[in-house]
Amino acid sequence: MIAGCGAGFDATTNQPYAPNEAQVLIEKGAYGTRGIHIPQAFILGPDPGAQLAWRGSAPIYLNILNKSDTPDTLQTITAGGMGEVKVTAPIQLPVGQLVNTGKPTPQIMLESIPKSLRGGESIKLDLQFAKAGVVSMNVPVVTRSREYQDYPPAPNATPA
Repeated sequence: MIAGCGAGFDATTNQPYAPNEAQVLIEKGAYGTRGIHIPQAFILGPDPGAQLAWRGSAPIYLNILNKSDTPDTLQTITAGGMGEVKVTAPIQLPVGQLVNTGKPTPQIMLESIPKSLRGGESIKLDLQFAKAGVVSMNVPVVTRSREYQDYPPAPNATPA
């Protein structure tokens, strides 16, 4: 018996994938909207086999590129019912410059998380920019393993 399946050259399964891409922002092959591009976004969860405790905290890492004609500012972030997001200060986004919100230390924290997180979840974030307005995306919670193992541990992580 021989079986086959075809989906064409532009099928989702033929596209590049990394678990930390801000997938909701993909519009016609671009990681962004209204001049704001976010090619990488993740929430750093616990070590493998552990969990972030109820009411715990986790750093949010974003790489943001302002491709518009004028500077912009990331002012606030909300996470719906998944906790409070603290931005240490408005994040300036110069034109054409990639800004990493996690270096040298995380500037954005998800706090008072209403349930335990183990990694693999996604949390919807609404980012408020001064000029671009609100940009919404689902951001994955990743465990502190592989390429994320050198990041500092998430606060309040406990064994599962």
